[in-house]
Amino acid sequence: MKRLLAALLILAVAPAGAAGYDYALKAQAVASDVYAFIGRTEDFDTVNGGNIVNTAFIVGPAGVIVIDTGPSLRYGRQMRQAIAAVTPLPPVFAINTHHHPDHFLGNQAFADLPLAALPATAQGIAADGNAFAENLFRMSGDWMRGTEVVVPTRSLGAGPLEVAGRRLRLIALNGHTGADLAVYDEKSGVLFAGDLVFNGRAPTTPHADVAHWLQALDQLEALTREPGFVALVPGHGAVARDAAPIRQTRAWLTWLQSAMREAAAAGLDMNEVLARPLPAEFAGMAQGASEYRRSVGHLFPAAEIEALPHAH
Repeated sequence: MKRLLAALLILAVAPAGAAGYDYALKAQAVASDVYAFIGRTEDFDTVNGGNIVNTAFIVGPAGVIVIDTGPSLRYGRQMRQAIAAVTPLPPVFAINTHHHPDHFLGNQAFADLPLAALPATAQGIAADGNAFAENLFRMSGDWMRGTEVVVPTRSLGAGPLEVAGRRLRLIALNGHTGADLAVYDEKSGVLFAGDLVFNGRAPTTPHADVAHWLQALDQLEALTREPGFVALVPGHGAVARDAAPIRQTRAWLTWLQSAMREAAAAGLDMNEVLARPLPAEFAGMAQGASEYRRSVGHLFPAAEIEALPHAH
């Protein structure tokens, strides 16, 4: 009996779905021949296995284009299975929008394809990839088993890209990281914004340049005003049919930037800044409080330096 109780206790505390490490990926139709896998608006943990990210694919006449490969080898493999449930056509090309681990650590499962990214993204993956992977192992546990960093070898640049019989428009930006790629599928009118856009979840800022990020959002919003625009796939959060997530991301970043500057100008120390409440506008946003605290660590030191009186 004791043994049975012990076994039941182990089952009770084991992560949900962890026995089979099943991400339960279900392709959501965004437009004709365009699909997304929508992750949870959470932080990494041993229950979600890092499935907090949106990945996507486009079914072209000559094969499937994959946009971001997810947080682990298991995710990438399961993504391939979920794609195969939608189309018999094989993946032929994979794109990493930026160098954050939830977007590229599934590359291993697509290592037989051309893996493509902006040059600075590939450099970031090569430089930081192993440290990122170790961090995810700490946070997500055995979901990450067997995951190794695979660096993209195909360099992308701004402009049109014909691949798998599909015409893409690549928009090279920065602000969330030093290199952020947005992808616009001309035929469907779907914009894949990567982590330049969050929807209903507080943005992450470990490599952010907020001024550049705000400029990037203006460029993306202009694209949503083009006649053919149909849908926006953000890096995190629900798919949208308008620019509302762009405006929400902008509002958060604008507030964050001014809050850091005002606090620094008022001479507050970091603990005082950390203790400040979120404005009502953002109080209910997923991960708002925790991302605010992280962002204080990322952004407040620079705001303090900026606030120092310039020596004459």
